[in-house]
Amino acid sequence: MARNEPNIIVTGTPGVGKTTHCDLLAQNTALKHLPINHIVTQRNCHYGWDQSLQSWIVDDDKLLDSIEDEVKQGGYIIDWHACDLFPANWIDLVVVLRTTSANLYDRLKARDYPEEKLQENIDSEIMQVLLEEARESYDLEIVIELQSNVAEDMDSNVDRIETWIKNWKRNKSGNAD
Repeated sequence: MARNEPNIIVTGTPGVGKTTHCDLLAQNTALKHLPINHIVTQRNCHYGWDQSLQSWIVDDDKLLDSIEDEVKQGGYIIDWHACDLFPANWIDLVVVLRTTSANLYDRLKARDYPEEKLQENIDSEIMQVLLEEARESYDLEIVIELQSNVAEDMDSNVDRIETWIKNWKRNKSGNAD
């Protein structure tokens, strides 16, 4: 079934601004925000809680089964810190948000992240783990890296993604003016 609306993944290390970007995009477009962390808990798509990392141990298969019918219809902004588990044929654009180590440290510290989890996420950002994951999992032409350091970055990023959505729809309808 051909989709009339694109599916977009907004990914990045915790603290880069994924949810804020997704909320604004959903508000400004016809797309629906799909926060995977909420789906994991609401639909019981996990094996349990990891106390040391203060996070759920996600059951990837159950998660994908849980969202498949919705996402295949199109029109979703998938908000999660990982992207490689989502089938490539579900996804039209992958946005990898990045920020500086100093910003990330401050944001995660403000969230009271345990030191081990804080350091793991800073290391992941420094090593570009999620950017590389996206590049290895999807066609390079649909993966974009955007900076998310200040409020102006978010406004610019949302404008850029909204323009991409309009172009995607125009190309799908055959009106490539």
